Amino acid sequence: MSGDGIKSENANWKFRGAMVEQFETHVARSVPLYDEGHDLVVKLSDYFIKEDSLVYELGASTGKLSYKMACHHDKGTFIGLEIEEDMVQKASSSYRHDNLSFACTDINTFTFEKADFIVAYYTVQFVHPKLRQALIDKIYEALNWGGAFIMYEKVRANDARFQDIMTGLYTEYKLDQGYTADEILSKSKSLKGVLEPFSTDGNLDMLKRAGFLDILTVQKYVNFEGFLAIK
Repeated sequence: MSGDGIKSENANWKFRGAMVEQFETHVARSVPLYDEGHDLVVKLSDYFIKEDSLVYELGASTGKLSYKMACHHDKGTFIGLEIEEDMVQKASSSYRHDNLSFACTDINTFTFEKADFIVAYYTVQFVHPKLRQALIDKIYEALNWGGAFIMYEKVRANDARFQDIMTGLYTEYKLDQGYTADEILSKSKSLKGVLEPFSTDGNLDMLKRAGFLDILTVQKYVNFEGFLAIK
């Protein structure tokens, strides 16, 4: 049991099944400044989304962020991409808007149309490292000139001492949220080989290799970081 009534097995965390109903509560408790990050993404989108803009959210889960953007703008076309069918069904039934749709697809094989704004909110960290650079390359190519990619990720520290500090602080954060030590350990075990974070520098290098030159950290709390990259 990994907390919030979500059952998970060793090295086998899944975004499907019974956990879908508890997902929004669970992730908001597990990720510092999760909802605040949503609000920041929406505000940043003002600088890039126009009347005819196409916007993608990669790994849209239950669709909450895509819905917030669609409601905020009431212009453009918003598409939430999500590989888990259970999540897509939840998103489609929970968050409806005239300019918003959701598609069940693998972002690694999906063919993007030209877009002005692409968001990956704690998604790329779940893409296998061997596929990650190719995905970021594809995102860069899909953006119109002047378009933006926002990527939020859990990040590793640049050396063991800082990693120990970040791990300790994050463990204390989860304890403060009411999770038990057993729940924290169970969640950590379930994510083995599923969640593979890069360091801040590793993420920056990946963005630069894709072609991004203008990159800014727009939010950071210990080992959680949001990057804004403009083409």
